[in-house]
Amino acid sequence: MASFKELFEFSLFKIAKAPLSILSRKLCLSLGQTLGLAFYYLDKKHRLIALANLKIAFGKELPPSELKRIARNSFMHFGKILMDIIKLPQLKEEKINALINVEGEENLLKALREKKGVLPFSAHYGSWEIAMSFFTTKGKLSGVARALDNKLLEKELLKLRTSHGSRIIYKHQAAKKILRSLQAGEMVAFLIDQNVLRRQAVFVDFFGKKAATTPSLASFFLKTKSPLIPVFCYPTSSHAYHIKIFSPLSITLEGNYNQDVLKITQICTKIIEIQIRKNPDYWLWFHNRWKTRPEEEEA
Repeated sequence: MASFKELFEFSLFKIAKAPLSILSRKLCLSLGQTLGLAFYYLDKKHRLIALANLKIAFGKELPPSELKRIARNSFMHFGKILMDIIKLPQLKEEKINALINVEGEENLLKALREKKGVLPFSAHYGSWEIAMSFFTTKGKLSGVARALDNKLLEKELLKLRTSHGSRIIYKHQAAKKILRSLQAGEMVAFLIDQNVLRRQAVFVDFFGKKAATTPSLASFFLKTKSPLIPVFCYPTSSHAYHIKIFSPLSITLEGNYNQDVLKITQICTKIIEIQIRKNPDYWLWFHNRWKTRPEEEEA
């Protein structure tokens, strides 16, 4: 049975969602920006997390005023993203396609022709959900995700995520489903930029500080040799999207499983860091990325 908190959050979501069907997409995006800015000022906890993270990443390079600007813009960006996740399923397919420009599509098609499955990976950066909607036009795609704590909201999010044809594999007991999908030549997408528990993590450098990172992407690559493809989706000034699909990674393996997992995870994390540095406004700074610390550091 849902708790009062879950019901309250779900009710707020439904109330906020109701008028979006009659508003234009442009107006919805503006509303999302405004809500994001409001949360920047009202949600002190996550504002402080964002500023602390930015100090770790850019504290030696940028003044405090610039860190605050990036934090505000990040909240506003994710307000817009949330609105588009809700709004886009209401649009006709041809209108959605007109919003998307793709660079590097040949890299994905070549990888699919190998029939070994494909491992696209990205971060909570830009408009990753839009990239997933494009990938489903090229083949079967599953995204690996953690369920929201609020089960009622998770059902709503699942409907939105799967409205464009993708499937969701939840992290709990996901290994068999992921392997079956890859062995069938399908795509399984990972976002590897969020903090994980120490027992689940490998620690790699991220903006000069060790970050607890999932080894899952590297592990499935070593098991299947499915091509590893970095993918990023950037919003444009005209409220459209530019998806960039990179060439599959070529990684020289050491022959030691643990060393290879660490090496692959570090390479993929560095690619994500490079993208964030290009436009830090688009990353999820209010997630507590460096929360889990290595055992020796805590000691």
